[in-house]
Amino acid sequence: MEHFGGVTLHDLTTSFFWFGVLSIILIDLVLSGDNALLIALACRNLPSAMQRKGIVFGTLGAIVLRIVLASVMIYLLMVPFLKALGGLLLVWIAVKLLIQEDAGEHDVAAPERLWAAVKTIIVADAVMSLDNVIAIAGASQDKPALLWFGLLVSIPLVVFGSRLLLVLMKKLPWIITLGAAVLGWTAGHMIITDGKVLEYLGPVLQSQFLLNGKLVPAIGAAGVVAAGLLINRFRGQSA
Repeated sequence: MEHFGGVTLHDLTTSFFWFGVLSIILIDLVLSGDNALLIALACRNLPSAMQRKGIVFGTLGAIVLRIVLASVMIYLLMVPFLKALGGLLLVWIAVKLLIQEDAGEHDVAAPERLWAAVKTIIVADAVMSLDNVIAIAGASQDKPALLWFGLLVSIPLVVFGSRLLLVLMKKLPWIITLGAAVLGWTAGHMIITDGKVLEYLGPVLQSQFLLNGKLVPAIGAAGVVAAGLLINRFRGQSA
């Protein structure tokens, strides 16, 4: 029987297949709350005319990369400390998003700023989406086409969430700081849930002394906000 990406025509008539599609969509939406926030943060300083393009291009690039990552996840999971290194990278990305732009940066050509925002979205989404990718890979029933279809369906929903956050951030600037803190929390959680980190430090990280694993993410959230505020203050004083 002819098939594409492991899916046959018979699969399209089974409830099991469509349950897998629904599972992937729900998993992607539930686990992409931070990603929608990231997209909005990365695009917030773009001119209004460029924000939609930044969201669409960044989301499309992130989805394509997520599909690739999910397809090779079995190999990625063999790399020691991958998740922890991703968490450290996310800390820097979160701080960078929180830092205010210099006045001169507003003179940068819009296309350059657009692609810088798109690049930020794709890199950070790849870092943040390891848990997401693992989950949707498990729900794909070993059928790549099912995974691709489920992720593509979720694209407009993530884009809509990002647009909504952009509107809210203009009216409520403190959401930017809150967003950076969420990314910092996510980074801390990624670091302490890395397989190798758990192998060596699991009992310590999950101890009551470290609030059953919650202290490190909390430090990540507070550290990102503190670093952003200090850098902004230093840049303001030296201006």
